[in-house]
Amino acid sequence: MKRRQFLEACGLSAAACWYPALVSAAEPRSGQIAPGRSVKADVLIVGGGLGGCAAALAATEAGRSVLLTEPTDWIGGQLTQQAVPPDEHRWIERCGAPRSYRALRDHIRAHYARYYPLSDRAKAQEYLNPGSGSVSRLCHEPRAGLAALDGLLAPAMGSGRLTLLLETRPVRADVEGDRIRAVELATPDGAMVVEAEYFIDASETGELLPLTGTEYVTGSESRAETGEESASPEARPGNMQAITWCFALDYCEGEDHTLDRPAEYDFWRSYRPQLTPPWPEQPLLSLWYSNPHTCEPKELAFLPPDSAFAGQQTKALNLWVYRRIIAGANFAPGVFDHDITIVNWPQNDYMLGNIFAVSPEEKQRHLAGAAQLSLSLAYWLQTEAPRPDGGQGWRGLRLRRDVVGTSTGLAKYPYIRESRRIKAERTIFEQDLRGGAGRTIGGQRVAPRLADSVGVGSYGLDTHPTTGGDNYYHVGCPPFQIPLGALIPRRMENLIAGCKNIGTTHRSNGAYRLHPVEWNIGEAAGGLAAFCLADREPPRQVRRESKRLERYQAMLVARGVELDWDRLAEL
Repeated sequence: MKRRQFLEACGLSAAACWYPALVSAAEPRSGQIAPGRSVKADVLIVGGGLGGCAAALAATEAGRSVLLTEPTDWIGGQLTQQAVPPDEHRWIERCGAPRSYRALRDHIRAHYARYYPLSDRAKAQEYLNPGSGSVSRLCHEPRAGLAALDGLLAPAMGSGRLTLLLETRPVRADVEGDRIRAVELATPDGAMVVEAEYFIDASETGELLPLTGTEYVTGSESRAETGEESASPEARPGNMQAITWCFALDYCEGEDHTLDRPAEYDFWRSYRPQLTPPWPEQPLLSLWYSNPHTCEPKELAFLPPDSAFAGQQTKALNLWVYRRIIAGANFAPGVFDHDITIVNWPQNDYMLGNIFAVSPEEKQRHLAGAAQLSLSLAYWLQTEAPRPDGGQGWRGLRLRRDVVGTSTGLAKYPYIRESRRIKAERTIFEQDLRGGAGRTIGGQRVAPRLADSVGVGSYGLDTHPTTGGDNYYHVGCPPFQIPLGALIPRRMENLIAGCKNIGTTHRSNGAYRLHPVEWNIGEAAGGLAAFCLADREPPRQVRRESKRLERYQAMLVARGVELDWDRLAEL
């Protein structure tokens, strides 16, 4: 399917901002690399999301040369080009994340303090939350995250240690035995071959793994494989969490911004997910969903600001406020005419298939389907969503194309919850996080201590509905550590996992896929590559030798990486 056909299938114009990484019919494959433009770097990082950016910072600050690729024209992954405000734990302002991640958050807040006239209310906040959204203590515009990341990477780029290639993806790899020698990239200026000592896969879907022949897992494992009681009896490689194509909205009372009726609206209007446990009796496009903790039916609310019902109290979660990224009350009068929110809800979780580890044709069909679902949700909100007065639809809802940087109004890239995952030296299982051998620090139960920790995280085991028909699975788990062994493939010597492609299971992935943990994984990966280059030993040797491991961990601590939750005792 050609790019134009893909866009037309989505009901979009050919001028829409989709990128070759999403619609190219040419899938990555291993094989001989033809002679061509060639460059060398100490480290090649594939994927400019949060893990990739953190890896680049760590490696370049250790004096190494890095080439970083990104398939869209925005770095930042879920924080920016996927338009997902950060999901973070309740201690994030004081502990539980690397110093560099806090610097990223500080840069985002400083961006607003410097360039936006803030209201007195906002100035009085100890920790500014531009959107006052309930999902995070820092809900902000994607471009603010992009500006912060650009600023953090600027010194490395200015010094020449970091080369950033946008709209670039890997297409082939040159592998000899258990080592990668080079990777061929498709760039806007043609093919480029990159030779490097170390390769970090920080891509959203683990693109380097099939290219290099690195062993990996997709979907859900069997109970026999993992020992997880919640796992299914059989392995289902195609059973992956839904993807979501996010978009931004504001609301203009008295105006009509209704979209053209999406091509697949009739299908999505009546679609009811067939899941186990069952989805509520209502269709997907409704204000009902399955409670993630119990899978019982749960009602939601949607009350845009600037409407006659804006101040109405509701016991149900108001979806408008949930991921709101701009609250006008935080800014001086006239700066923002309307609040802005991000739509990343159960109603636009796409469950009908995967966009990787499938044929190019199937990939494009599911991308088009995910885009159609999100556009259909926007249209349903404008025309049929129930109002408190008994009416239907909010025609003043407007897609904010400028906020996400596309002409379609949809984010530049779909939100990917689950990647290919390496078969690692250490796999993290659900029972590692929820087992009975935990500890208590400062009155808070935490997961068992790991000798090879490279960081920390805290989030529940959160699995969204899947392409294989599983409903939500969301259970709590104590704050945990990130094991070095999960970043190291069992066989490959110079490949390091740098984001959600580490050695987790389908279940444990749910706790390790969010913003601060992905950043910490990337920082550990970039630091590991730099450490191995200096020590002339491969990653697995760092893990196996206690003295070497201690020196590597000391390097991370010096960078401000927390290896355990000791600071909880101070709170």
